[in-house]
Amino acid sequence: MFSGCIKNDLPYPKIPQYILKLAAQGEIQPAKLDSVNYKATVYLDETVDIRNVEFTEFAVTPGAKCDPDLLVGKYDLSTPIVVNLSLYQDYPWLVTAEQQIERYFEIEGQIGETAIDVIGHRILVRVPETADLAALTLASVKLGPAGITTMVPDLQPGLINLSKPLRVAVTAFGRTEDWTIYVEKTELVVQTTSVDPWSQVIWAYGNGPADVRNSFQYKEKSASEWIDVDINSVNQTQGAFSVAIAHLSPLTTYVVRAVSGENIGNEVEVTTQSTEILPDGSFDQWWLNGRIWCPWAEGGVRFWDTGNTGAATLGQSNVVPSDDTPDGTGQSAQLETRFVGIAGIGKLAAGSIYTGTFSKVDGTNGILDFGREWNLRPVKLRGYMKFHSEPINYANAEYKDLMNRPDSCHIYIAVTDWSAPYQIRTNPKNRQLFNPNAPEIIGYGELIRGSDTNGWEEFEIELKYRSTSRVPKYLQITCAASKYGDYFTGGTGTCLWVDQLSLHYDY
Repeated sequence: MFSGCIKNDLPYPKIPQYILKLAAQGEIQPAKLDSVNYKATVYLDETVDIRNVEFTEFAVTPGAKCDPDLLVGKYDLSTPIVVNLSLYQDYPWLVTAEQQIERYFEIEGQIGETAIDVIGHRILVRVPETADLAALTLASVKLGPAGITTMVPDLQPGLINLSKPLRVAVTAFGRTEDWTIYVEKTELVVQTTSVDPWSQVIWAYGNGPADVRNSFQYKEKSASEWIDVDINSVNQTQGAFSVAIAHLSPLTTYVVRAVSGENIGNEVEVTTQSTEILPDGSFDQWWLNGRIWCPWAEGGVRFWDTGNTGAATLGQSNVVPSDDTPDGTGQSAQLETRFVGIAGIGKLAAGSIYTGTFSKVDGTNGILDFGREWNLRPVKLRGYMKFHSEPINYANAEYKDLMNRPDSCHIYIAVTDWSAPYQIRTNPKNRQLFNPNAPEIIGYGELIRGSDTNGWEEFEIELKYRSTSRVPKYLQITCAASKYGDYFTGGTGTCLWVDQLSLHYDY
């Protein structure tokens, strides 16, 4: 009689479900799995039909129900698809694809770079006023994926009549797009198209005749004499050209203009950024919080952090201050890879120090917040390192082939436009690690070494930038004794010392 009155008010547990692995046929780099926002992105080669993508690897949290199963069938990723993972609650993941198809259409002697409107299927080329539109010379053309694209008419390098718009049917993957090619005459021989000021470098971009060598001039705003840029340092592709003007002063206003022979382009005025010293790059400030060594002054501002909080759950700190320094003064950071645990139960902990904050412990794993706010564009990271490598004697299943090979240290620097510090999670169930190929990475450089140094050695890492105009929001520097430490792979006893890290803003 009373059983009908009993109801279960206990809520179902919330257990987030994750895509752990995802790979597609024809991908050009590993997929990005964002388990914070439940998004997965695959990066496809241009020869892959984005509307018929076949996945070769797909794994989710054990026990989760999945709809659809990406290993079954092919998928149209020209628009995002939703994959629903469920266990008590639903966790919809958005799966998207990124695909860059190289396209070009170049006329000999054109002015500037060809404008290609991928959405509108339009091409615009500018030529000098004196050009004969009925007898132009096509230098090169590619309007679709390599090796599988046909064009009607079949455009080939050589004479071409563009006295009126030319319509071209471009076919790939059994689908046809109608493109239109336009040619426009211009009186403007040379143009300064954009100028990006950094701290001690200015990047200048221009358009000019494709069949001559173009260059730039610059001066401080208050100066009367223009300085010629070394023409051999100018990069030119057809009528588009650019240069990095180095050895400039911070917080100074300059004027830049493009030049082509006797022709002078428009003047662009810009002011360089400031420079900033890398905080605590000498690693001279430490304090001991219980068993955890912290690389900042007690009560001071934290810029660097370590994995010591995680290592200390089963042992002692494996990143500690050291009196061993390049010049015999101050302290350095000593990063050691060691097994931490009790009675043989535990895991490998690779010593690392990074710009950011250790957020919390997830079981025996760590959750870290990478990055410190930074809006400047350094071009180099310099410092001193000492390294001792041991054979790799711990490896997870993904890196078993590295067993007994010499361990490698890893030092890298990145500037990013993350909207917030980037969360790192080492737990294999919802792993999220730093990806140097992620679209938010503006500039990146790294050093990997798998052999002992001869004592202290100076090193320099140059950042390679994907864009000179994007302004960074965060700076990320990481030094790790074992390159694959995030995967609990390395050699016990491997040790890296780092000291006197500094940022440089001039080439």
